[in-house]
Amino acid sequence: MKIEVLGTGCAKCKTLYENAKKAQEDSGKTADVVKVEDIPTIMKYGVMSTPALVVDGQVKFSGKVASVAEIMGVLA
Repeated sequence: MKIEVLGTGCAKCKTLYENAKKAQEDSGKTADVVKVEDIPTIMKYGVMSTPALVVDGQVKFSGKVASVAEIMGVLA
């Protein structure tokens, strides 16, 4: 599983990244959690507002900081 946090490095992006890491650890799932700050890469996903969360190539959240519980629901 690959979890990507899309954003340019703002505080909200950093919070979403930490929430994603915590959700991955709490879920017990094996996954790579990575930050993507490259604008052309972010644009390929069609994301209009960051931060965004992508799981296995599918945008799950955009324009909000998802909670650990919300992210765990997507990972289940």
